[in-house]
Amino acid sequence: MAGAGHGRIGPSTFETIPAVAHPNMRRSYQRRSADQRVTDLQKKIAELKAKQAAREKKDDPVLRELQKLMKHLKRFVQHAHDHKRPDIANSVMGFKSMLERILTAETGAGVGARGGKDDEDDE
Repeated sequence: MAGAGHGRIGPSTFETIPAVAHPNMRRSYQRRSADQRVTDLQKKIAELKAKQAAREKKDDPVLRELQKLMKHLKRFVQHAHDHKRPDIANSVMGFKSMLERILTAETGAGVGARGGKDDEDDE
């Protein structure tokens, strides 16, 4: 049994893999110029300013009331569907969609960005 295929596997059985595949290959990359870095930083500053402005707008009392109205409209749409009035439900959904666009434009975030908490919140 010491013969065909039952013995030890020698180094000639496997290919040897070199420790370093290509020692003279270097990473190819380009450094950004100072102008590119300044431009990138200016973009980041503009984004941060926009985020700060959106945070300040969230304290607007009209926008707070708008969010409450959206909850009531959502309930009303369901109520209209429950009572077999899809015509009214569709009209209210269109109005609600327009309000969502306004809210998104004002705050920079969608209505659903709060994680779907609108059903559990009480006024």
